[in-house]
Amino acid sequence: MATASASPSLFLRSSSSCGGRTNIITLRSSHSRFPHLNRRHVKKSLTLTVSASVSVSNPELRAAPDDLVSSILSKVLETDGGVLLKSQEHKEVAEMAQQLQNYCLNEPVKSPLIFGEWDVAYCSQPTSPGGGYRSAVGRLFFKTKQMTQVIEAPDIVRNKITFTALGFLDGEVSLKGKLKALDTEWIQVVFEAPELKLGSWEARYGGESQVKLRITYIDEKIRLGVGSRGSLFVFQRK
Repeated sequence: MATASASPSLFLRSSSSCGGRTNIITLRSSHSRFPHLNRRHVKKSLTLTVSASVSVSNPELRAAPDDLVSSILSKVLETDGGVLLKSQEHKEVAEMAQQLQNYCLNEPVKSPLIFGEWDVAYCSQPTSPGGGYRSAVGRLFFKTKQMTQVIEAPDIVRNKITFTALGFLDGEVSLKGKLKALDTEWIQVVFEAPELKLGSWEARYGGESQVKLRITYIDEKIRLGVGSRGSLFVFQRK
């Protein structure tokens, strides 16, 4: 999650194939070879055969995304958004994300799967989500509890970071933005000024900001995205 200004923002960030045979069947030929069969019966039988053939999925093609999704989640969860991962582990996450791109929907921006509530599970630049609150110095004073993103139809994005300040004071930073599709893979979100809550105190600060993200994979469990500056994000559906 990159920010266009000093204000914290969560990046919006984010196909299986079915195998089957295609049979070309000429009813006239079948009828001439078997004149005693009723044409309607033959047509019905052949239709059922073809339909069954194309509806059977190829388990090998579906197994790859499921395995990769499980692997990438096991690697990034419980790592404080990637902060606890070493350099080699970040490379392994990037390699799995690259493989998952081969299974992405053709036009992920148009998929209804983008809507819903997501946890920000990982960023290749761990201090990027949340701006100063997630920097090395910021983490000394603000312990992140959760980073979430809600995408509401048709174009509303709500980001929130909840934290504990100084070990005892609950707080949160939230942003509301409007989503715009730039093409079939890239999206842009323009955020309003962030709102800070610290205990009973509330305030707005900073100004408008915007982010861009390319959705590289999405399914019922996760969404992957690459920011305009190259940061990789992994979102897990709540």
